[in-house]
This record gives sequence, C-alpha cells and structure tokens, in this order.
Amino acid sequence: MTTALLTATGLHKTYGATPALAGADFSVSAGEIVAIMGPSGSGKSTLLHCLAGIVPPDSGSVRFDGRELSELSDAGRSALRRSAFGFVFQFGHLVPELTCRENVALPLRLNGVRRREAERRADEWLERLEVDNVADHRPGTVSGGQGQRVAVARALVGRPRVLFADEPTGALDSLNGERVMELFTEAARTTGAAIVLVTHESRVAAWSDREIVVRDGIARDPVGVA
Repeated sequence: MTTALLTATGLHKTYGATPALAGADFSVSAGEIVAIMGPSGSGKSTLLHCLAGIVPPDSGSVRFDGRELSELSDAGRSALRRSAFGFVFQFGHLVPELTCRENVALPLRLNGVRRREAERRADEWLERLEVDNVADHRPGTVSGGQGQRVAVARALVGRPRVLFADEPTGALDSLNGERVMELFTEAARTTGAAIVLVTHESRVAAWSDREIVVRDGIARDPVGVA
C-alpha cells in the first residue's frame, strides 16, 4: 500500500456553538488527487484549512510527511505552507498591484529567490498554463479564466508537494472550468504533487482519483487512516 503523504484522524473543530468538524478522517498520497465533496456548510473548507495548517483543530491529528502539524510553531507552519504547500482559491486572490508575472513569481521571492530567476520560472509556468500572453498585464485586465490559470501557475511555481484547491472553478463558466481543471491536473501530475480538491460539483470531482464526502462535519476516508 502507498504511504500517505498527508493524513488526518478524528478532527473536531467548533466555532462558538457551531460544530464545523465532528470527526473527520482523511489521507492523500503523493501524486494522488482526492476530492472533498459535500453541500455548503458541511465542513469542507474547514477540513481543508485544518489539513493545510491554516487553522488548528480542537482535537485530532494532522500529519504531513510523518510530522505532526500541531507540534510545529506558527513560524514552522508558515514555512511549511510557503515551501511544501500550494493554494488555489475560488477567486484567485491575485495581488492587483502586481503584473501576472510578478504574482506568479511572488512565492519564490518570499522564499528568497532572486527576481530574475523567480520571473524566469514564472514565465515557464505561465507558458505551461497557456497565459504567457498576459504576463505583463495586471489581474484586473484579464478574463476570469486567464486569472485563474495565473493563480494555478502561482500555486505550482514552487513545485509544492501538496496543492490545496478550494472551489477552483466556482467563479468560471463550464468551458473555462474544464480547461482550468485539465491544465491544473496535468501540470500537477508532471510534478508528482498531491491535490486536495474541495468542490460541490460532480464535474470537477470527476478529475479526482477518489472522493471523500463530508456531511455535518463528519468525513470518513474509505482508504482509512490507522
């Protein structure tokens, strides 16, 4: 059996009196695409945020590459997100003051890569995502589909080991959504990255290797976490 790269066991998370997670298990291996599905408010995004170390669970365990995330300092978790994790969100969250090239290069610059090298690598990914023609444009001047491809390039430029995608095509029409998913999954597979994909759309989940359904904060991974 392939060793899981990222696992979660028995996650619970409550906001005030509202339980967001009430016992969630999860696992993903290197190169695997796992879709987290469920209706709005079911706990999908909370599960993703716990897996990525953005928010700590109230109880339970999240382990990445054998390390327990709760044992890392805030700085350690931030460093992990910069070096080993990549993120794609529904609305891209590109920096409007920067060009598309500068947006893609930003994660590398934050990790100390020199500008010329960072922008060279950014250009490579913009070309792979078929948006090199907008490299010098600012995000507000490109289409939604182009902007989301730029966001995917930014997530991939540092060659992360796990990519977290939260409704990555939710703001796109079906044609653009299909092309973004095709390019996204193809590019991720070439790097060997795992993808954790949050969606409520079956057409998006169809790009995954398997699905985990979250209902009322409860998720059961059919692969199982020992």
